[in-house]
Amino acid sequence: QVQLVESGGGLVQAGGSLRLSCAASGSIFTINTMGWYRQAPGKQRELVASITSGGSTNYADSVKGRFAISRDNAKNTVYLQMNSLKPEDTAGYYCNAEDHSNNYWGQGTQVTVSS
Repeated sequence: QVQLVESGGGLVQAGGSLRLSCAASGSIFTINTMGWYRQAPGKQRELVASITSGGSTNYADSVKGRFAISRDNAKNTVYLQMNSLKPEDTAGYYCNAEDHSNNYWGQGTQVTVSS
């Protein structure tokens, strides 16, 4: 089992920045890919960014050039640096971890961007 705890959400004005953190515990040695998803009210959950254990990254087109995902394997933590935030980035952000057979989710952290 893997447990994920997110932090760093909040309220920010458009154009501002936030950094989300996700700390993993438990059977962390089984984790390959970690990522961030978001879900706005009335919309489906979507991938924001992901990073493999080898450091390969993937981003949604809507956040390319503004968001950056990174991973500190020594601290078992993944980060999402979000710059130039827009009101449409407002959503619940969820940390995800995958191993060979399971998907794990954190409880989510709210990001609200005011115009």
